[in-house]
Amino acid sequence: MSNARNRIRSTTILAVRRDGQTALGGDGQVTLGQTAVKHDSCKIRRLGEGKILCGFAGSAADSFALLDRFEDKLQQFKGNIRRAAIALAKDWRTDRVLRRLESLLAAVDDQTSLILSGSGDVIEPTDGVIGIGSGGMYAAAAARALLKHSTLPAAEIVRESLLIAADICVYTNDHLTVETL
Repeated sequence: MSNARNRIRSTTILAVRRDGQTALGGDGQVTLGQTAVKHDSCKIRRLGEGKILCGFAGSAADSFALLDRFEDKLQQFKGNIRRAAIALAKDWRTDRVLRRLESLLAAVDDQTSLILSGSGDVIEPTDGVIGIGSGGMYAAAAARALLKHSTLPAAEIVRESLLIAADICVYTNDHLTVETL
């Protein structure tokens, strides 16, 4: 699948924090080239005994590889997502397979929100809003507006923002999964 025309595009993942609640959600669309091939995929996972939420975007195989390696690091660092993410990033310097992953991972717990990339980046957004995937920036913009101009709880902001992204981005649909901590 190295042909750019057949590259798998998929997903909008969004994380939001408000009033002590953290919500992470994603759509269900998987696209191959110009065709939506799956509409009800679940790209949200609970890790660390349910205390950590992860959402992934990008190549399916690469996303699962990144998620598996992150889960291993979480076990090694007893659920500390910041330490696990940094340790995983250090591995990129020595592992040629990791450096080629075409994937992004949003990882959140009750206090930390991180973006991990398949190129070894670890980013902690200032405002706790994470938008990744094809419609991630649309969803993040909608979430920031709703955070500023509404009193909706985090889960509803995620849901409404993902629906807005689905109306704009052809690689995002309205079959949503939203989880909260």
